[in-house]
Amino acid sequence: MAEEYRADFPSETIREGKIEVLVPKLSAYGVVPSDYAPSRAPVFYNPVMEFNRDLSVLAFKAYQYLVNHEVSICEPLTSQGIRGIRYATEIDGVTRVLLSDINYHAYELAQHNIERNNLQGKISLKHKDANCVLSCNASPKKRFDIIDIDPFGTPVPYLDSAFMALKNKGLIAVTATDLAPLCGVHAKACFRKYGGKPMRTEYCHELAVRLLAGCMAHMAAKHDIGVKILLSHSSDHYIRVYAQIGYGCQRADDSLKSTGYILHCFNCLHRETTQQLFSCLTCPECGAKMDYAGPLWIDNINDEAYINQILTENQIDPFRNSPKISKLLTTLKAEAEAPITYYVLDKVCKKLSLPATSTQSVVVALQSGGYQVVQTHFNPRGIKTNASATVMHETLKKLVTP
Repeated sequence: MAEEYRADFPSETIREGKIEVLVPKLSAYGVVPSDYAPSRAPVFYNPVMEFNRDLSVLAFKAYQYLVNHEVSICEPLTSQGIRGIRYATEIDGVTRVLLSDINYHAYELAQHNIERNNLQGKISLKHKDANCVLSCNASPKKRFDIIDIDPFGTPVPYLDSAFMALKNKGLIAVTATDLAPLCGVHAKACFRKYGGKPMRTEYCHELAVRLLAGCMAHMAAKHDIGVKILLSHSSDHYIRVYAQIGYGCQRADDSLKSTGYILHCFNCLHRETTQQLFSCLTCPECGAKMDYAGPLWIDNINDEAYINQILTENQIDPFRNSPKISKLLTTLKAEAEAPITYYVLDKVCKKLSLPATSTQSVVVALQSGGYQVVQTHFNPRGIKTNASATVMHETLKKLVTP
């Protein structure tokens, strides 16, 4: 019984969403909430990820509403079970939830938390490797509507198994916390893991999202599966991508058409997309040689209709983080049809040896010139626009000229 369980490590009871669970007492391990890798405890638990879990609940609710049928969920890296227990408790129409962890301490703690919330009839728990759990549920009658891959580090080792265990039109949610490779600090590691070349630019966090999304598209295509990116964001120490899949070689081929490369000029900050690389990458604005990132996703990374439904769900049943979630989603909605990449104004001003100017003044000036302009969630000083680098330079010079 749940009351008979005694953790053999420092622990405490917390409330999150609508549930109550036992988790490691991080202060006993010298860990504070701002630590993004609280792995010194015998069972992984990160309170900072409550925002991620809140948004995941809302995103899965929105998906369940849009497909209009009951759903099954698998979270094969469950740790203490907090995610899966919240899904089973807070999302209507969930028929079954399968959780698993290879760490036996985590398995025992998750079992206790499942019993504590009286969810034994809805949640199954396995003490197995994540890929084993997913592969064992890859047959047509066992597949899931939603799979959540939320590891510490890269999600790539689990993607093949996850795509095989997902139903047609199912939803896969993927987190990556290894931003150093994805943002170009460790380029070789990024190429090994994600199959794409990163680039250390001011918009590297968007490149990180697009590298992950492109990797997902290529891995799914091997199984004749196409992907549609519904939602993506960069928050704190991680990136997160939600994608709906579709069976069939034509859908897979269509997905691959949404992958390509981003070319960048470090001299004038021009950037553009291409589906094919050529040996001579010359900047059309200043004539300098350009660098590139990819292959990666070059299509939209957010879907306005899906975001609208998540916003609706956020109003129906708000969380403690709901104001922050609403702010993020509103910005993502504005970005949904915006041009690829973004300019960081401080970077451009420094390049031109100009004093920094306000974001709003640049937005107004570009809009007055007839250009599309939206601010981005990736950077508070970042703007997405279809204005060229040359126009950006001229606009900033005019704004700071007495």
